[in-house]
Amino acid sequence: MPGTLNFKKVAKTIKIFAVAQVGLVAMLVYVAVVFQRQFQATGKAEGFMYAVIAACVIQLALFFPIFKFSGKEAERDLALTSTNLSKDEIKAFSKKKRYSDIIKFSVFCFYAMFILQAPKIPLILSVLFFSFMLTVLTYLQCYNFAARKLMKQGTTPRA
Repeated sequence: MPGTLNFKKVAKTIKIFAVAQVGLVAMLVYVAVVFQRQFQATGKAEGFMYAVIAACVIQLALFFPIFKFSGKEAERDLALTSTNLSKDEIKAFSKKKRYSDIIKFSVFCFYAMFILQAPKIPLILSVLFFSFMLTVLTYLQCYNFAARKLMKQGTTPRA
């Protein structure tokens, strides 16, 4: 039962994610410069390219799950913009949001613990930092893409 759609909240989320992406890209460039200097200082400048390649391979492996996850989140957020949802539907969407928040927090904790426990070898740390930042950027990009696509369609996605 599609109702009146109000995409203001989702549009605001898209704008916030865009600002966050700019900040993350700036941080990614800064961290890359720091690691590149570290690699040059140790005389292993080729290690930087190995780290970049490894982070890209990890991102390729994670892209499809991130794309599916963020697409489902965008569908859920857009479905919540409908004005005539029943209490059961709102409860189901709230439960899904809670689970997705737990998944996002778990991924953050995984990377945080992995980075804290990893040996202080520049190659390993750089791969971890790069893959973490690229994972967050990929999620934000995929969410924005899915939300914009669904908003253009103008229909309420079903749960």
